[in-house]
Parts: sequence; C-alpha cells; structure tokens
Amino acid sequence: MTEQMAALKKEIEKRRTFAIISHPDAGKTTLTEKLLLFGGAIREAGSIKGRKASRHATSDWMEIERKRGISVTSTVLQFQYEGYHVNLLDTPGHQDFSDDTYRTLVAADSAVMLIDAAKGVEPQTIKLFEVCRMRGIPIFTFINKLDRESRDPFELLKELEDVLGIHSYPMNWPVGSGAHFRGIFDRRRTVFEQYDGREQKVTRTPLTGVEDERLRERIGDEPYQKLMEEITLLDVAGDSFDESAVQQGQLTPVFFGSAISNFGVETFLRQFLELAPTPVARPTSEGLLCPETPTFAGFVFKIQANMNPAHRDRVAFVRVCAGRFSRGMNVAHPRTGKRINLSSPQQFFAQDRSIVEEAYPGDIIGIFDPGIFRIGDTLIESGSLTFEGLPQFSPEHFARVTLTDTGKYKQYNKGLAQLTEEGTVQLFRVANRTEDLILGVVGVLQFEVLEYRLKAEYGVTVSLTRLPYQLARWIVSDRADELLFDRSSCLLVKDQDERFVMLFPNEFATRWVLERNDGVTLHSTSNALT
Repeated sequence: MTEQMAALKKEIEKRRTFAIISHPDAGKTTLTEKLLLFGGAIREAGSIKGRKASRHATSDWMEIERKRGISVTSTVLQFQYEGYHVNLLDTPGHQDFSDDTYRTLVAADSAVMLIDAAKGVEPQTIKLFEVCRMRGIPIFTFINKLDRESRDPFELLKELEDVLGIHSYPMNWPVGSGAHFRGIFDRRRTVFEQYDGREQKVTRTPLTGVEDERLRERIGDEPYQKLMEEITLLDVAGDSFDESAVQQGQLTPVFFGSAISNFGVETFLRQFLELAPTPVARPTSEGLLCPETPTFAGFVFKIQANMNPAHRDRVAFVRVCAGRFSRGMNVAHPRTGKRINLSSPQQFFAQDRSIVEEAYPGDIIGIFDPGIFRIGDTLIESGSLTFEGLPQFSPEHFARVTLTDTGKYKQYNKGLAQLTEEGTVQLFRVANRTEDLILGVVGVLQFEVLEYRLKAEYGVTVSLTRLPYQLARWIVSDRADELLFDRSSCLLVKDQDERFVMLFPNEFATRWVLERNDGVTLHSTSNALT
C-alpha cells in the first residue's frame, strides 16, 4: 500500500456520518446539542461556542425557524470527539418537512432513531425508518426521557419488532423510570451509571457482573432483584449481539437514557462511534464505488439558497464519497458536461462556515452554486461515472400559485426556481398549459415557508389556491399524454424534468386509471423513471 493510500484509509476510518430521525417532540434537538457539548463544539445547549447570540437551537439558523420554534431545513454539524471526525446531519423534526429528511438520509452512513420512552414508536418515526430500511443503513436506537414516567422497556423492544420489523439488542438496561429512575446497567461493559436527578451528575461504578453486591448497595434490594430477573431474561430469551446484523440494518443496538438530564448520552456516543460504520461504498452507473478509490467523487444532496441573507448566496451541499478533495480542485459535472473549479469549499456548523482545505469520504462540503447544480448531481475528479439519482417522493398537498404583483415577475421566477431546486416544494406544470403552475408539498407548513421566504428573500407576494389532490404518481408509459382518466378529478402535469405525473384525489382514482390503460405503471417516487 502506498503512503498516499494509507493516509486516505486512515482518514476514512476516522469518519462517522449519521443523521438523527424521530417523531416531533421526542427530544431530537436536545440530544443533538448534548452530543455537540461532548464534542466541544458548543459550551451550552442553544448557543454556539464563543458566541453571545440570543438563545436558540444551534441547528436552527433560519429566521422562520427561530420565530416558529421548529426546524424546517436540515443542517450540517461537524465536530471532533476522541479521535473521530463526526458529521452529524441534523434533520427537521416536524413531519411537514420530512422530504428534506428523506434526501438528507441518502448522504448518511447510519442513523440514530430517537424514541420517547413514554410514547414508543410514532408515525413519523415509522416513515423515516422505512427510508432507512429502503437504503439498508444501520440504525441505532436511543430511548429517551427515562427521567419521566415511561412504558415498560420490554414492551418498547417488542414494539420495535412488531411495528418496525427489526430485532433489537439492549446495550444497557434501565433501573426504574420517572421518580423511581435509579440509572442504567451497561450490559457489555458491566458498568452501572447511577442517576442523581437533584445534582444532575452521573456516578459510574465498574462491576464484575450484574450479580455484584455493590450494585445492590447502589439501588436497593427490590430494584436489584427486578434488574437481576430482567437481565437474566434478556440473556436467555433476547436477541444476541451480532455486529454484522447491525451493519446490515437487521439488528438495532438500543440505548436508554435522558438527553435533557444529560444521562446516558456520552455512553451512547462512545459506543455508537465504535460500532457505526465508516463511509461505505456507493452505487454508481459503473457499479459500487469504494471510498478508498484515490480520485475524488461526490454528489449534491442539498441546495440551500440565501444562507447568508446579506449576500443572497446559494450553496450546494456535497457528500464526499471517494478520494481526497482539496481546495481549488477542478472537477467534472457530468450532467452539463462542464468542468468547474472549486476554489472556496466550506465546512459548516449550522449557519457558520469556514473555508476547508481538504475533505475525505464521509465529509460534507459546501460549494458556491451560481445556479448550475441540482439535487442528485455528480461531481468527479476524472472519469464518467454518475451516482444514482435522488428520488422525489409523492407530495400529499397541492396548490396553484399565482403572482400577486405582476411587476415582480422576474423575482418571482427566480425565487420559485431556486426554492424548487433546493427542495422546499415540488413544482409541476399543467400539461399543455405550461404557465399554469402547481406546487406540491409533503406538509402544509411548507406552503407557509414558501410564502415567507418568497417575501423575505425575494420581495415577492404570491397567492396559493389549495387543490383537492392527495397523491402524485410518476407515469411509466410511451403514451402518457394519451391516457384515459377522469379529467374532473385528476390532473396530468409534468415535473421539472419534463416527466409526466398524474395528480390523484385518492388511491381509488389510481386504480381506475390502471384498469383502463393497459401497460401503464404508476410510481410514488421518481426513481422508476431514471
């Protein structure tokens, strides 16, 4: 192995790139910021290190996020921890912005699934879990809020298997919950972490095993006897730990703790970084591309306009997949056939950024976008391969958009184009009436974000008229424009890439079209057409 290859391999082994998925209010922002605390990236939850800004979530940098108290776009948070280079892809928790999360998960090598111990598996968690399963990425589970009254831990594990269809292995086990929460027993390292809610501190006691009498002294006879019985049951009847099953997304390691109390978080972080995969090979038009491939390759998974309102800039987020990236590198952009010089690549910490001299597989870099990039674009140092395109998922809400002030048509077109390209909404044009614009979103709050950003960033006011459609289906047919369909309830449109899409009011209407049009298939994502 050459010295250069050895250096590349060493850098790859340091990288961990992951996203956190959860239902709203499960504690994702709190867990994210506690991880950043341990990484030394911030001094206190809610404020970036060294900054005297007003308190708000570190990852929520957009003005509307601060006003509404919700995350509406994913951000990149990079930090170092005990020799690891961590890329945390923070995603919106609100279900109305889950399509941004879907795209961001494509750039992750693993995911942390956060679950409220009192509520268990919730609808948004199920949706995001299915995206992870579709990609086969490893999933690590953190069951949160043990300092509150919680459901029985065995019941929570059973729900993981029954609802999500994934086996689990508890890495640690809780002793009590809520007012009776005593701490957690680390099964693999035989350490007891004692919880002190009043002092907000953790006391760790190394043990010879669960039968160690010091454990009885720490928690009392009755909790000790119950813990002994539960650990015995897990050892005898529970799933065994299998690291290969974890890497294949078939077994999820489970950690219990409380992010708000900072209990169990650092234990989770250490073990997660040990077990989480290094950057993995990625599918391309020429087969799997290994991260150790010496020439640089990456893809655009996110575009964000106006991150700096003073400069009205536009940034493309690129996941590095292979080779070493260096500042000033000249790369090919296969979709346009052009070569581009990347002279000012940036690394991010939410809105804050700094020029980066080099990056390795797993890293996320930002590059200035003069309006040429799209989500899913490939960038390569040499060769002709392209990465698999990122799918568009079916919107669930639709509206016709019209400009209120016709004197701002140029700003309107620019704003709609840029916000559509970064994935804020999906834009459709009615077939044979290209000036008739339809917007599609996963959640209705995306309409509010669109209106807000058009006004704040482009000075444009629009009118939205809600439409009765609930589904979009991409059409695979050589005669899509000749389909038989009920024109009173369905609408034939084209997406940004001129692909035919039909908007339906319900599933029954999709079956009606399929029954009357032989050889036609309908797809809920755009993948089938690429």
